[in-house]
Amino acid sequence: MIRRLTAVAGVLGVVLSGVGATTSASSAPPVFADGHGLTVVSQPAWVDGNERTFVFTVRTAHVPAYSVMEGQVSGEHAIMVTLPEGYDQAATTRYPVQYHLHGHPDRPNTVANQRLFEQTTVGVPLITVAPNGSGRGWYTNWVNPPSALGPQNWESFHLDQVIPFVDANLRTIARRDGRAISGHSMGGFGAMHYAEHRPDLFGYVGSFSGGLDLLSQEQRVAVVASTRLPGSGTPTVPVDSIFGPPIWPLDGGWNRESPAQHVGSLRGMGVALYTGNGGDLTVDPVQAVVENRAWATNLVTRDHLVAAGIPHAFVDYGDGSGWAEGCTGKHAQLPCLLADMEHFVGLLMAGLTHP
Repeated sequence: MIRRLTAVAGVLGVVLSGVGATTSASSAPPVFADGHGLTVVSQPAWVDGNERTFVFTVRTAHVPAYSVMEGQVSGEHAIMVTLPEGYDQAATTRYPVQYHLHGHPDRPNTVANQRLFEQTTVGVPLITVAPNGSGRGWYTNWVNPPSALGPQNWESFHLDQVIPFVDANLRTIARRDGRAISGHSMGGFGAMHYAEHRPDLFGYVGSFSGGLDLLSQEQRVAVVASTRLPGSGTPTVPVDSIFGPPIWPLDGGWNRESPAQHVGSLRGMGVALYTGNGGDLTVDPVQAVVENRAWATNLVTRDHLVAAGIPHAFVDYGDGSGWAEGCTGKHAQLPCLLADMEHFVGLLMAGLTHP
């Protein structure tokens, strides 16, 4: 879904290169070794002098090339990591990890995402990892990837490579009870999708305004539109690349990968859904309508969770007036997302193993 953090117009789309960004660093970030199918292209570098967040890049045969947005290099995957305060002083302490998946069309290493991670984890013993998901990756192994790009196995890249790679290079609690996954918009879809496919990996899942129902024709239109929008990356790709043809009777991939209807495997996992309803649809109408339609897919998902008897937190903050100052229930509003993340981190600290 279209990503535009309306509350931070001055920093939208600003990318943290992570190279030479700090002038007052007093300690070096961790050094990573190749492994688990990943080749390190650039080592971690602090994004600023606060020395909590760093960015590094890797290559993988699962996604050897991808549609790039401005500033990206096809085949090079930026990953942003925010460490808990005092990580370098606690030489033997291990921490839980939250993997957070960005939306469409976004990237992991932005000023807004850095703020989202750092502001909500002050004093919290939690590592946050944000991997590249491309402007239109949709956190799945594509059914018909175009030959010009090669495999687009985003799910295999993240679950089979990034997670064990992080566990090998950082002091993590490398178990289900020390690991969570969350995401916004397209990333909210990805978080639920990954948790349903690999419940052995995650103790908690959170979706922030995720588009969760691929049986919805409106959601299918959103995904198909993302394949054709140049702003989602160049080159554009055929409409059947990701989940296959979106029309019956050829839409088996869409039905199979839809999180809303496949919640059964989440039993025993912490589950949290956050959504507004768009608020006043005449104000910022594009972001209002996008959120309203995401809200509809969350209602479907909630109903399936209730029917399956799966405990969950469902936060419907409507027009945002009672959720956070500056939140008006629109899609991709930073005040709304900060409130979502703060609440979710609180759930994680109550549900995951941590120092």
